[in-house]
Amino acid sequence: MYQDGDFIIGGLFAFHLITVFPELNFKREPEQMHCERFYMASFQQAQTMVYAINEINNNPNLLPNITLGYHLYDNCVKLAVSFRSATALLSGTEETLSNFNCTGPPPVIGIVGDPGSTHCIAISSVLGLFRIPMVSYYATCSCLSDRKKYPSFFRTIPSDAFQVRAMVQILKHFGWTWVGLVYSDDDYGINAAQSFQKEVQLFGGCVSFSEILPLDNNYIDIHRIVRVIQASTARVVVVFSTEAYLLPLMDEVVLQNITGRQWIASEAWATSPVFHTQRLLPFLGGTVGIAIRRGEIQGLHDFLLRLHPDSNLRNNMVRIFWENMFRCSFDTGGSEGEIICTGQEDLSSTDTAYTDVSELRASYNVYKAVYALAHALHDLMQCEEWSGPFSGSSCANLSNLKPWQVVHYLQKVNFTTGFGDHVSFDKNGDALAIYDVMNWQPTSDGSIIVRTVGVVDEGAATGKVLTLDENEIYWNLETNKPPQSVCSESCPPGTRRARKKGLPVCCFDCLPCADGEISNISVCSDEFWSNTDKNKCVPKEMEFLSYEEPLGISLSTASLLGTFICSAVFVIFAHYRHTPVVRANNSELSFLLLLSLKLCFLCVFLFIGRPQLWTCQLRHAVFGISFVLCVSSILVKTMVVIAVFKSSRPEGKSVMKWFGAAQQRGTVLVLTALQVVICAVWLSTASPTPNKNSYYIHSKIVYECAIGSVAGFSLLLGYIGLLAAISFLLAFLARNLPDNFNEAKFITFSMLIFCAVWIAFIPAYVSSPGKYAVAVEIFAILASSFGLLVFIFAPKCYIIILHPERNTKKAIMGKAT
Repeated sequence: MYQDGDFIIGGLFAFHLITVFPELNFKREPEQMHCERFYMASFQQAQTMVYAINEINNNPNLLPNITLGYHLYDNCVKLAVSFRSATALLSGTEETLSNFNCTGPPPVIGIVGDPGSTHCIAISSVLGLFRIPMVSYYATCSCLSDRKKYPSFFRTIPSDAFQVRAMVQILKHFGWTWVGLVYSDDDYGINAAQSFQKEVQLFGGCVSFSEILPLDNNYIDIHRIVRVIQASTARVVVVFSTEAYLLPLMDEVVLQNITGRQWIASEAWATSPVFHTQRLLPFLGGTVGIAIRRGEIQGLHDFLLRLHPDSNLRNNMVRIFWENMFRCSFDTGGSEGEIICTGQEDLSSTDTAYTDVSELRASYNVYKAVYALAHALHDLMQCEEWSGPFSGSSCANLSNLKPWQVVHYLQKVNFTTGFGDHVSFDKNGDALAIYDVMNWQPTSDGSIIVRTVGVVDEGAATGKVLTLDENEIYWNLETNKPPQSVCSESCPPGTRRARKKGLPVCCFDCLPCADGEISNISVCSDEFWSNTDKNKCVPKEMEFLSYEEPLGISLSTASLLGTFICSAVFVIFAHYRHTPVVRANNSELSFLLLLSLKLCFLCVFLFIGRPQLWTCQLRHAVFGISFVLCVSSILVKTMVVIAVFKSSRPEGKSVMKWFGAAQQRGTVLVLTALQVVICAVWLSTASPTPNKNSYYIHSKIVYECAIGSVAGFSLLLGYIGLLAAISFLLAFLARNLPDNFNEAKFITFSMLIFCAVWIAFIPAYVSSPGKYAVAVEIFAILASSFGLLVFIFAPKCYIIILHPERNTKKAIMGKAT
């Protein structure tokens, strides 16, 4: 459907509900796909857009001297079709010139639609790149409120986030704190259900059960869901779904004769007529639901009845509508007996969703979307030069209008409809949240009618969000009073208790028992797990890094190996303690370094085995102090190397008096004492303790040491890292000093390995669960300890054992021939 104008507003509507794709046989050129099952309600929405544009064009106070046109496309409820239609709106399909702008076809200032959230997500992702405004009248997914992803998306229907809050307002009003939840397995249902569960917990309520409706209407799944509803003590059931997925569930509810439930309907099915039957009245009568705000549009009904088809092929949708409405055909070459359309048939004699304007909801949103774009363009035209909102205080140029300029004004629109509703958008492009509260009531003939019994208005001037006329509400119960739905103390026969973590003590699920299962047994405590027969609690498996498993054996063996090598090097150095290689650079520091490395290797055994209070307290303290003793010894050795070289120059002869043996011991002692203080404060304020953790795997208990204080553990590691970084920096700067045996370059390599290991340790430790986090820490201790041991002491042992001729003062000083 189309009409030319100075500026064009595009529209995407679901004129048809089914898309039929041609058969691909690869023998001939494929035919075009076609759409079937004409949707009268959607055609009314499209005609409402046409009516709004005509109304604006005839209004001298809104967009004077400007004529709006429209191009409306059918999306056939298929993303590919909808996306192609949106692309056609942007790029155009024909070369037509605008009377207002002779440079090309009239610009599309925005798109009204698409009705589907999934379609809007895809289309807005592209339109947002060019800042082309899109105003949907039916897409409710809360994900579309993300301004970073969809910067030019707006909507005149509230987000699901508001709908959820509206439902919670009703629950709070009646004191319903114990509810069930059923939702469809799509973007609409999943997002709404997630938001609902969070909001319910915030006001102190509990969700008894949460069930997903199958997309394939699988009977086994439907039957299981009905059993859960029947077994639960929750008398209020909230449903987020469209009627297509909900109908099979309601059929099973009738078969199982489940009454006494208060159903809460989302806007997707709250006004759907498919449930308004005598058969469903005993089960769904009294349903309370949230519906899109109803509106009234003066003159729309007469406009709809004045519609007549023409011969313009670009308006072929009207002809398709006419053929479906009157069961006739404009094709004179049709089959024998087929009624020929004259185009003069009387629409006033029909009674369909197209002509029914008593419940304008989606159509009213379309009306508001068109007026929002028109008001944005009108405000843009009112801009005064040199006081505009754009660069250099400029205004938009109508002959070269940019889409992002329309977005700027659309974000700020603020007007009131003829029905009295206020229209504006928040910072996320969402409309003001206002809903009608609906109640399903029986009629005299035993069917169901839907009546408005209240309003949920988050922008109410009185501050009262929910307004209900309780006297008008029909409750499908013998007492005709609101049901009680609060936390229960027991489950009915044939069911068992299964409390969820994080919920109040009295909030538990009553799940149906399997055949032969004992009902009403107590829920197993955290340290126990149900047996396979589900009639007895058995202890959960305890998991920790033990000496019996291969991982524990491997790490223990590596620790003993490191300790043995340290002892062997210690013996070698003690035997050759008077040789130049050992005596160079303070042999006392070398022995202290070997002792600290041995402690580093041995502290591994505090990490393996069943955690106990003393092992949890000592493991990090011994590890932290041992490594500081080790790194501070290396730091002092590095400083001595630099000092010796400096003292060999005339200007640095006084340097060595600051690096005597006493000063070296004192520096190591002070640096280590700081770590001792850190550990003492940590252990005295938030000491690590054994902890039984069942969150990683519900069927197991991970026995671990809770570190007590993240700050204390971080400070311990940070202090070691600081000393290691300083040691590495000094050793790196001294790596090229003129010495035949320059220890600084070996220290550089050892500290490089040390730093690399502990930098890699942090992400690995954080991402490893349970006993594997302990294994990662042990591996880091062993890897860094072996790195220091090998790079610092292997070159010296090589000279001492294999090349004794180089273990002389002349060789070390570089004077040997």
